Amino acid sequence: MADDKDYYDILGVGRTATDDEIRTAFRKLARRYHPDVSQEADAERRFAEAQEAYEVLSDTEKRKAYDRFGRSGVGASPGGPGGGGWQYKGSGGQQVDPADFQDIFEEMFSGGAGSSPFSGGGSRAPQPRRGANISRSITITFLTAAMGGEESIKLDDGTQVSMRIPAGIDDGGRLRVRDKGEPGPGGGPRGDLIMTVRVGKHPVFTRSDLDVMVDVPVTVVEAIRGTSISVPLLEGHVDLRIPAGSSSGRKLRIAGKGIKDAAGKQGDFYAIIQIRAPEGDTLSQASQDALDQLSGELPDPRTGLEGFS
Repeated sequence: MADDKDYYDILGVGRTATDDEIRTAFRKLARRYHPDVSQEADAERRFAEAQEAYEVLSDTEKRKAYDRFGRSGVGASPGGPGGGGWQYKGSGGQQVDPADFQDIFEEMFSGGAGSSPFSGGGSRAPQPRRGANISRSITITFLTAAMGGEESIKLDDGTQVSMRIPAGIDDGGRLRVRDKGEPGPGGGPRGDLIMTVRVGKHPVFTRSDLDVMVDVPVTVVEAIRGTSISVPLLEGHVDLRIPAGSSSGRKLRIAGKGIKDAAGKQGDFYAIIQIRAPEGDTLSQASQDALDQLSGELPDPRTGLEGFS
């Protein structure tokens, strides 16, 4: 194999590929280029490249060394990883480790009977193996993520899978549904369904970990005098007292009314004051006159600030 060929490029996967993705990529190439079945002119070379890349990337320690130091980190040579030591006795004499790859090629050659180029020419039933995991994503509402609930998703085969959403799950959180992945070869157990959760936005609530925030619009007069406002919570409402002299951005904390996660930890709820001034042309003449009189009586909020005059 050429020294400048990257193992990830050979398998057609990214450097962050999972073990399942690497295995799937190798299976696909093995079925296409195995010398015993492929008619392509460069099949023997392509198969050797694929099995060499897989032998390194499927091993956690070898993969770490390769990611850090390249092929020199795993002792790879043109003859294969580590320079040799075991041989595939197929038509091309290419290197392969039967302990690592036998199960893959059993699927190619067995046809349900278990015949394999690594089984000494005999016929036996394939060993049961666990099926591959299936990865999917699901978008849920803000309130479902905060409060928990039930969601369902339809798989490619038409199966409807119901899943429990734990309270407090964050955007990007992952859930596992056991035994809903691919069937296991040879009668082995099914893989799992791995679900990535995406959380939609809410019209008024935002979130930081388990804390929930809501903007509370108030008029200039309400901010000056103070008032009481009914504010929505995740469940129900609360009559919130807005202190006189409140400024925009002031946070009023309501303890223990945020998100409560599956472990019982609970955040707080924050009402954030936002002063909304009306457009000048929406006020009556009497209101404008009153504001003119009031503005002369209010203290200058810029007094003492350097650079303001």
